[in-house]
Amino acid sequence: MNCAALVFAAVLCAPAIAADDGWQAEVGKALGKTGSATPSGIYRVGLPRTDLKVTLDGVELKAGFALGSWLAFEKMGDSGMVMGDLVLTMDEVSPVMKKLVEGGIEVTGLHNHLLRNQPFTMYMHVLGRGDPVKLASSLHAALAESKTLLTAAPAPASAPPPVDLDTAAIDAALGAKGTNNGGVYQIGIPRAEPIKDNGMAVPPPMGSAVSINFQPTGGGKAAITGDFVLVAKEVNPVAKALREHGIEVTALHNHMLDDEPRLFFMHFWANDDAKKLTEGLKAALVLVNVAKS
Repeated sequence: MNCAALVFAAVLCAPAIAADDGWQAEVGKALGKTGSATPSGIYRVGLPRTDLKVTLDGVELKAGFALGSWLAFEKMGDSGMVMGDLVLTMDEVSPVMKKLVEGGIEVTGLHNHLLRNQPFTMYMHVLGRGDPVKLASSLHAALAESKTLLTAAPAPASAPPPVDLDTAAIDAALGAKGTNNGGVYQIGIPRAEPIKDNGMAVPPPMGSAVSINFQPTGGGKAAITGDFVLVAKEVNPVAKALREHGIEVTALHNHMLDDEPRLFFMHFWANDDAKKLTEGLKAALVLVNVAKS
């Protein structure tokens, strides 16, 4: 999913997530980048590709808008799991994948999320099971083959730049409250039913929620991107609703291999009047079995 480093509260099904006995700090140390814990105990690390200057249809994309790699770790007893999405340039894909395979990390998806962006970016979805610290070490070795920044980000000098949009109206239309991430307005909307992968719960912080991002482009306009998380019967109705409102469908694919229910991720893009685009997103969302706030 698309995707940005969104933080959601979630309750997991049994087995219960282990309390933080220091494992989260050890994961951050092994990965080379610290993250933060969600209320449900998942440790999520954002890895924005701030080193890249990417444009699409004349819009310079902020890292939090469409260039946000992330990894989410959970620990249950003596074992654990990591899921994530790595934003890579085309020449980084092969060396990163080689290291992932050597480190026992599965690649569950490799594809585009956008079209026409320069430089072109690919998105590699990953899954690992085992000791979270060892998984973090393997991921560090793989990410070192890219130019992903693995050092701690400097503390922001001030509050994030304001989002020059009517965010209250966006929240009301979409039925969820967003957050300002570096001038990008991000909204996450979980599906109503529980999501599992190979029998293990996959809560929203691990990439199972609908993700919608707004980046203001001036004059009441915004670029939008993200992904709808859909079951099969929802795919074509949602695509139709988006297209009817001038929103381009840019990719449709899986992010997981053993998910229950089987999910399809539909990515989108538009740059137009923010109110018009919000109405289009609303028309698509009513066709999806999302959790009611």
